[in-house]
Amino acid sequence: MGKVKSLSDLKKMREELQSKITLREKRGHPEEMVQVKVAMATCSIASGAKETMDYIVNELDNRAIDAVVTHTGCMGFCYAEPTIEVILPGEEPVIFGYVDTKKAQEIIEKYIQGGELVDGIIPVTYETIDDHNKE
Repeated sequence: MGKVKSLSDLKKMREELQSKITLREKRGHPEEMVQVKVAMATCSIASGAKETMDYIVNELDNRAIDAVVTHTGCMGFCYAEPTIEVILPGEEPVIFGYVDTKKAQEIIEKYIQGGELVDGIIPVTYETIDDHNKE
């Protein structure tokens, strides 16, 4: 963010940040939108999850993709951090490991926009975040 030199600069900055907050925290019917959950435990953050999440939020916004992006705690895949869970409307969740900004771009272009699976999927023997929280 640049320096604020006037009230109009401050209002513009507020609008930009508000649109990103809206993208991250939409309520209502998230099952009808793309959902991206970014693991943000200590090992995730140390591996670059913050940068990955920022990139995903900005890129989905730039591409006008209707999505909900949230962060979560540990997904249990410390060896593959940063990890993200992506749920396309009507589809089962898919967890991707080693998601840096380059991999995030590929996931957005090929999987989210094109429905094509890409390398880096963690096998289906995992429990989803929602399943794990039910216990």
